[in-house]
Amino acid sequence: MTIMLPLLAFLFASLLVTAGAMALSPGAAAAIQRRLGEIRGEPVGDAPPSYRTKLAGSFEKLSKYAPTPAGEMGKLRARLVAAGYRRPEALPVFVGMRLGFAVVSFVLLALPVFGRANIFLAIGAAAMGYLLPGMALGRMAQRRQHRIRLSLPDALDLLVVSVEAGLGLDQAIQRVGEELAFAHKDLSDELRLVNLELRAGTGRSDALHNLAKRTGVDDLSSLVAMLVQTDKFGTSVAQSLRVHSETLRTKRRQRAEEAAAKTGVKMVFPLVFCIFPAIWVVTIGPAAIKFVQVLFPMAANR
Repeated sequence: MTIMLPLLAFLFASLLVTAGAMALSPGAAAAIQRRLGEIRGEPVGDAPPSYRTKLAGSFEKLSKYAPTPAGEMGKLRARLVAAGYRRPEALPVFVGMRLGFAVVSFVLLALPVFGRANIFLAIGAAAMGYLLPGMALGRMAQRRQHRIRLSLPDALDLLVVSVEAGLGLDQAIQRVGEELAFAHKDLSDELRLVNLELRAGTGRSDALHNLAKRTGVDDLSSLVAMLVQTDKFGTSVAQSLRVHSETLRTKRRQRAEEAAAKTGVKMVFPLVFCIFPAIWVVTIGPAAIKFVQVLFPMAANR
């Protein structure tokens, strides 16, 4: 019986890998037709779906079996939008991915595949597999917000130049979104989305507020508040943008100084746990070896 359990576990893992490979591989007839068309030089037409598309479809189907409370789904959708995933299928794919990781982690540790089975360790692994996609999504959203925050001064300079050249605020936002497409793609996509909302008939203040809600960047929220107040009170947009640009650059310099001041504190832990032990071994190690070689024979002779 003890010999059969590893054999059954190996058979189950082999069947699981084979089923996944068959599910992700393209059909034989489609592959043959595609290769014949490439040889003849004929247009291939629509390419077969890639493995990422098939995997996303599998996760989307798996999401139907996951619990979906309305409050949590709203928060997840906001985090996905902040990370740059706006497609309607992004939420079910993420929910299915989280459930799939939890199930796979539980199965791998509940069966004696990598060693002795442990149900408590399998439950802990399932919990980690359920939480890790959310942690990764939060990290991706933070990185995107940081990129948008770094690109704001350049966007403000372009806005000032465009407005002073005679363009309206809507046309200036459109032009800045086009010019930033290569250097700052994240902010360019957000500005283009604002332009699309304006073309669809959304009010300017509502479109700008939607921009602040989607990104979750505090500097962008302050910029939106300034633009809305400028539009409401009728003050000079170019002058307001110039003042706000100088303020934003000052804040960015202060953040850099703050990060530089924190460097000494952050270096304490690598120094204590990584560098100091090696220094102690190099400096005190030979003296300790000599100490043992001299004193231990003297103690033994007594």
